[in-house]
Amino acid sequence: MKDFSIDDFRYDGSKPLKVKKAPNKVDDLYEDDAHYEAMLRQQAIEMDIWQEQMFSHNRFGLVAVFQALDAAGKDGTIKAVFTGTNPTGVKVSSFKRPTEKELEHDFLWRSWLELPERGTIAVFNRSYYEEVLVTKVHPDILTTSQRLPEKATDDLDKLFKHRYEAIRDMEKYLNRNGFPTIKFFLHVSKKEQADRLIARIKDADKNWKFEEGDVAEREFWDDYQDAYEEAINETATDNSPWYVIPADDKKNMRLIVSRIIIAELKKLPTAAQKPDEERFKKLQKLISVIEGQ
Repeated sequence: MKDFSIDDFRYDGSKPLKVKKAPNKVDDLYEDDAHYEAMLRQQAIEMDIWQEQMFSHNRFGLVAVFQALDAAGKDGTIKAVFTGTNPTGVKVSSFKRPTEKELEHDFLWRSWLELPERGTIAVFNRSYYEEVLVTKVHPDILTTSQRLPEKATDDLDKLFKHRYEAIRDMEKYLNRNGFPTIKFFLHVSKKEQADRLIARIKDADKNWKFEEGDVAEREFWDDYQDAYEEAINETATDNSPWYVIPADDKKNMRLIVSRIIIAELKKLPTAAQKPDEERFKKLQKLISVIEGQ
């Protein structure tokens, strides 16, 4: 068992990411299942405290983006990490294939609709990053279903360059307005993904998680690795960092993600908030009024 620094997984643009060199697994952070559960519960309590602090301050929000290949563990991680946080302070949005209505708008439109209110955390299960990942691997999507102006797809390198720029601008804008964005890439190995997909097929109760298209997408494994590497390197900034999380061990992954979110919440000015002493004194006078009612 070992401890870790969140900086081990942080990419803020100061160093390039090499996906093939990024680990899929690290040494266990827990001694056994009971120890893992205890650590996760303790971190959940801490996260709830800091989210409540942010809520009472009512000046900041947080956007937490989760990206990964199929079967990396996005759903389970989100459920495990945020269980225990006041549900009024967390909003989870899942971004699947764009609907007809969403395709009538620009690629960032649907994400704007799901941004958090001040004091809350918006959790994106997939996000606008799909538009520089899936479309990078399958560029025909841009020409067949996204209804872009013809000239926009004449030069795909330029199109993606502009999309990276738009994403950086969006995240910079959000940060300036009190909504920093942190992004997680749950980095699973090809072998571990295969084992999890097979497990979903063998277990009838998990068949609902399996999509036949996931098998076809494995043929593009290297292309997706390249797409993630480029997207992360193009959009990692100090104010909107990426965290590349080893995902072959789900328990480690959840503990690391939870610790990072707590650390990011503690960075906010809300962490230094002090009680209003004047208001505290005034409220004390109401105790006798309540007792006399």
